Amino acid sequence: MNVYMGYACADITPEEQAEMIGFARPDNLSKGILHRLEASVMVLKSTEETCCLVTIDSLGFTTELSNLLRQKIGSKLCTPPEKVMLCFSHTHSAPNAGTEDGTYYQLACEKILTAVSEAVSVINPIKAAWGLGSDEIGVNRRGDTASADNRIGILKVVDSDSGTLKLLLLRVTAHANVLSSDNDLISADYFGVTRKLLKEKYGCEVMMTQGAAGDIRPRYQQDNAAFLEIHAWEEPHKKYTAAEKKKYFDQSREALCKMADSIDRAVDSIIDDMIPQSITRLAMFSMHSSFAADVPSLKRAAEIAQEAAQMAGIDGTGWLKEVQRLQGLHIKKQFADVEIQYFCINDGCLCGAANETMCRMALDVTDKAGNPLLLFGGYTNGCSSYLPTAEEYDKGGYEVLWSNLIYYSYHGRVMPLNRDTADRLVAAVVQGWEAFLYRGEIEK
Repeated sequence: MNVYMGYACADITPEEQAEMIGFARPDNLSKGILHRLEASVMVLKSTEETCCLVTIDSLGFTTELSNLLRQKIGSKLCTPPEKVMLCFSHTHSAPNAGTEDGTYYQLACEKILTAVSEAVSVINPIKAAWGLGSDEIGVNRRGDTASADNRIGILKVVDSDSGTLKLLLLRVTAHANVLSSDNDLISADYFGVTRKLLKEKYGCEVMMTQGAAGDIRPRYQQDNAAFLEIHAWEEPHKKYTAAEKKKYFDQSREALCKMADSIDRAVDSIIDDMIPQSITRLAMFSMHSSFAADVPSLKRAAEIAQEAAQMAGIDGTGWLKEVQRLQGLHIKKQFADVEIQYFCINDGCLCGAANETMCRMALDVTDKAGNPLLLFGGYTNGCSSYLPTAEEYDKGGYEVLWSNLIYYSYHGRVMPLNRDTADRLVAAVVQGWEAFLYRGEIEK
């Protein structure tokens, strides 16, 4: 099979002041630019397949906005939207794409569509190799020290004729919030710093995708980052002294470099052993599953809102009104159609869903499928609320309950998907992968 790849990159940084998203703060307007934001486009073509992977420096568009962009890219490539995968870095220092005027979303889409056209114009034959590095760049912030996905999946792409290294595609697992809620500068967070380091070192393009990082914080952050994330609404950083401001500023910038250096070491340890081969399998496809979320009783909703206010200073007034509205309409369940998308090259596969999935799910997918290169992640084709495992569901807290009081309007649900959803989704991911392999064997 002859496979061709084209790559292009777009700068999607807003030049004007923008509303940021990632931390619930009274003042969420950006005050400048620390790092430029990028969207990278990889277009792959064979006689049987045309597909496109786009990595985007953003917390994540809504699934509706993501699907609209996928449709536009698909139309440009004359391929179905299921052949377009959007992977969001989930940086907490990027603009809100879901504002009512849609200004930033339109800007980002225009830039990305231009990059798609540029990528198509420079396609060349390629070979590729997968590698699996290991590094502890993430820490489970829910206290489960046993659950951390230390795999760094690496796809190495070279020119078929010259053997020149063309691109490195990395899949890492840690929230892109090294920069905490005291940062009001636009930034790609550690993804941007890492890409810059690797591009300069290897002289090739670098794309990065996010794993199942819903409960994984960066190992390196400023000293008070955990407190700031939960208490962002109270804006405690406004009480910093000048000395504290400098200290935390320096700590966060140093942490970004430590994250990048750590990933660099992991790549360096295996890249020479990754021998590119001809591509014999290329596919991108989706499957869908429906899941439910129970609407809480008014009593339970009041308890959740009180807990969120006491523990994190979160104002749940709007959320409570929405619960009351739903109860008044006798709506007891809300539903979500979850798309699971797969991007397969030879024996490796990136797959993901829009939810902020917990890392235990990625590890379970690998264990049940028996393939360490089946790399499951979240923030794929949008961002649609935390998806806790059954164990995490029982613990409650910010990821399970309180965050819904802030982001319910983006996700279209007032509660997380039900307790059994994570296990059912893992089973669905593995089933889809095995069906794909079986279909391939039949075709042979």
